[in-house]
Amino acid sequence: MEWTKLFSIALGAVLVNNFIVAQFLGICPFMGVSKKVETASGMGMAVIFVMGLASAICWPINEFILVRFNLGFMQTVTYILVIASLVQFIEMFLQKAMPALYEALGVYLPLITTNCAVLGVCISNVDNYLTATGGFGGGFVQAMFNSLGSGLGFLLAMVLFSGVRSRVDKCKCPECFKGMPITLISAAIVSVSFMGFAGIVENLLG
Repeated sequence: MEWTKLFSIALGAVLVNNFIVAQFLGICPFMGVSKKVETASGMGMAVIFVMGLASAICWPINEFILVRFNLGFMQTVTYILVIASLVQFIEMFLQKAMPALYEALGVYLPLITTNCAVLGVCISNVDNYLTATGGFGGGFVQAMFNSLGSGLGFLLAMVLFSGVRSRVDKCKCPECFKGMPITLISAAIVSVSFMGFAGIVENLLG
């Protein structure tokens, strides 16, 4: 398998098809945990871990259980159960090893269970890389690179937006824009800025 293809999948997931700023999935933690770089990066790392492992676990479950026994209608519920188990593991780890970060993330950490970005990666991998290519092999490797790129894209968007919010909070703005309005405007500008990467990535890999 060509490394260029794998690199393009990962880079596209990070910049062009970013789940937050391009596909608008996972907005809840994006808006709620991006006030500080520490919490934003902590949430991003947790999402990378969950995305990668959930994608690796969900494929064999889908291939050898759901598809084989015609239980495709249980796909979403099954994936959420897998994601919930991984989130529970992360919660226990952070509570023991990093209690400060655990407290800072608060309710948004268990909300990874229902983070549509994580679920979206699992479903996208099965549909676009695994089922379409007919099995494990190269399709699974592509799916893992897509998961890694999607997680890194999530982390990048979180950290960048936390930096923007820290600057915005120090600036004076009209009273009517204070709070959530200026935050939404800032998020829109960050989202638009990512659109410029589409041409760059295409020229770089084309």
